[in-house]
Amino acid sequence: MKFLKQGAEAVISLDGNTIVKERVKKDYRISEIDDKLRKSRTRQEVKLLKKVENAPKVIDFSEKDMKIVMEFIDGPLLKDVLDYMDKKKRENTCIEIGKCVGSLHKQNIIHGDLTTSNMMLNGDKVIFIDFGLGFNSIKNEDKAVDLNLLKHALESRHHEHFDDSFNCVLKGYKQSYELAEEVLSRLEKVDARGRYKGKKQ
Repeated sequence: MKFLKQGAEAVISLDGNTIVKERVKKDYRISEIDDKLRKSRTRQEVKLLKKVENAPKVIDFSEKDMKIVMEFIDGPLLKDVLDYMDKKKRENTCIEIGKCVGSLHKQNIIHGDLTTSNMMLNGDKVIFIDFGLGFNSIKNEDKAVDLNLLKHALESRHHEHFDDSFNCVLKGYKQSYELAEEVLSRLEKVDARGRYKGKKQ
């Protein structure tokens, strides 16, 4: 296996034509708690991945070994290419991001870490990766927080094109999720809370 990345929660490796994600032991946790947590997160991530169309397909997994084997996605991370696209392609890509987020929220799936570091471009298709912080929720608050995180990620990493890009994300979101307006109404409140906290600090 070829080592690719060491994340906060897991080691990512390339094994032939598959990606292997293995959750690593945390020495600062009590061993029994650590094992239980890693197993439950592995199980939850597999469940979410199996429900999501725009995500790597699960080939195999072992709850005992806290390991997930997924298909290899051929393409760059969006964080590395979004700023260098021509305007039309960038807008279409951001609309596609919005549609994908809307599709998740329609299934009451919260990604939990929506950044362009966790999105890949496979042809014209946007693929979401790393559902390690994902969970199920019917709450508009959780969906709004998901979008808020994406908003701040775009503003921070892709600030030159932020306004246009996020507007396109919202356009795609509304196209794919019939309850989008309820979530966007909640998003305004989440944004306001963030601004209030910023002023207090």
